[in-house]
Amino acid sequence: MTDRRETPRPGRRTKPAQKDQAGPKDWDDGERIAKWLARAGVASRRACESLIEDGQVAVNGRKLTSPAFKVTGRETITVKGKRIRPPEATRLWRYHKPSGLITTTVDPAGRRTIFEEMPKHLPRVVTVGRLDLTTEGLLLLTNDGELARSLELPSNEFQRTYRARAHGKVTPEKLEALREGITVEGTVYAPIVAELERETGTNNWIKVTLTEGKKREVRRALEAVGLEVNRLIRVAYGPFTLGDLAPGAVEEVLPSELRAELGNLLKTSQSAPDDAPWKGARKRKPRQTDAKRGLHKMGRSRTIPKK
Repeated sequence: MTDRRETPRPGRRTKPAQKDQAGPKDWDDGERIAKWLARAGVASRRACESLIEDGQVAVNGRKLTSPAFKVTGRETITVKGKRIRPPEATRLWRYHKPSGLITTTVDPAGRRTIFEEMPKHLPRVVTVGRLDLTTEGLLLLTNDGELARSLELPSNEFQRTYRARAHGKVTPEKLEALREGITVEGTVYAPIVAELERETGTNNWIKVTLTEGKKREVRRALEAVGLEVNRLIRVAYGPFTLGDLAPGAVEEVLPSELRAELGNLLKTSQSAPDDAPWKGARKRKPRQTDAKRGLHKMGRSRTIPKK
């Protein structure tokens, strides 16, 4: 049995079908509730499915327990008692994550999160993947959880490019080992392209390009060949680059660029109609407490060395 329908027992009197207002009358109408919630920016599709299975999602007052349910968007849909608005046009932002922030909404340990540092006028957004506590650089944000999932999937092969400062001797043999793919403590890493950019004493700047984005992949892979990473900056994700975006700043990707780069992942109804930037896409000004915490200073410290 699913939340969508129930087969009546022989001889059992049932209510007319038109009385059931919980979902579409035809299973071919609408889209699955988890996908709809993801497009509305609630969370990833997988996380939305978990919310449904936990009984935290309701449609027209009816609590769901299975994601096998479709909606058209005309229903009253709530998550944890809060009504969710229908998905808006898909938007994407570039964010320069500083070191020292956690990529999560709430941290049980009480550490500062990226969402505590972002402009309050941003809409509900989800991150495309994560960057760990000390990793800096480009983090993509979107109001469309389904797009985030597509960008994260290894099968779509969106390249992630990093600049890593690592202690240790860089040799052609070590770079070749990374290119061939390595296994670290049972975890298999796909081929990683690493290029020596600059030597600075006992440290080296290495350009690293990969397509999987597994947890701590760059650090673990380089450590496996004897290179200890002491600074890591993501400079590109797919076609989007960090550029000169200042630490802590958020900037929206124009709709025309979004369609040009990711049009195959967007429905026509999902893309914004013009290049007028969303009115809330302003750069964040650092707070006075930022300098005290040593997180970042706009346009001053933590610059990436040039070749």
